[in-house]
Amino acid sequence: MTIAIGQALPNVTLYEFIEEETPGCTVGPNAFQVSDMVKGKKIIIFGLPGAYTPTCSAKHVPSYVDHAAALKAKGIDEVWCVSVNDAFVMGSWGRELGTRGKVRMLGDGSAEFSKAVGLTLDLTARGMGLRSNRYAMLVDNGIVKAVHVEEPGKFEVSSAEAMLAKL
Repeated sequence: MTIAIGQALPNVTLYEFIEEETPGCTVGPNAFQVSDMVKGKKIIIFGLPGAYTPTCSAKHVPSYVDHAAALKAKGIDEVWCVSVNDAFVMGSWGRELGTRGKVRMLGDGSAEFSKAVGLTLDLTARGMGLRSNRYAMLVDNGIVKAVHVEEPGKFEVSSAEAMLAKL
C-alpha cells in the first residue's frame, strides 16, 4: 500500500556516499536513519527506477539540479533522490550529474525504503529486479504532505517543475 498524505515516513536506513570527511561522516558510504534526517526539515523526495537509466539521467535528476535554488526559495530545506542502487553507484552518478549541494543522492540498495513506502516497481522481466517507482513527495518534519506517482512509462507529475507548481 502506497504511503498516504498525513502518514509519517518509515524509520529505515538510507545510504549516502560522502566525498569529504566531516564530523560524524567518514569518506565513503554512510548510513543514515530517515527519522533523524527529516527532523525539522521540509524535504522533497523523488524516487526513480535506477541510476544511469535514460529518463532518470536526462530528465528527472537534472530537473531538480536545475531548480534547486527555486525550491530553496519556496522553503524546501533538502531534495533527496532515492533509488534502489548502492551508495557507490549513487555517489558516482551524482558526481556526473553535478548534484553536490543541490540533491542528496541516497542509495536504497535493498529497497527497504521503497518497500516501506509502497512504491516499488518490479522490473524483473527487463533484467533489473525490484526497483523504485517514479514519484515525488513533499515531506514536512517526517510527515507526508503530498505524493505524486507517475503512471508506467510517464514523466509528468514528479519533476521539479511539477513540484514547484504545487508549492
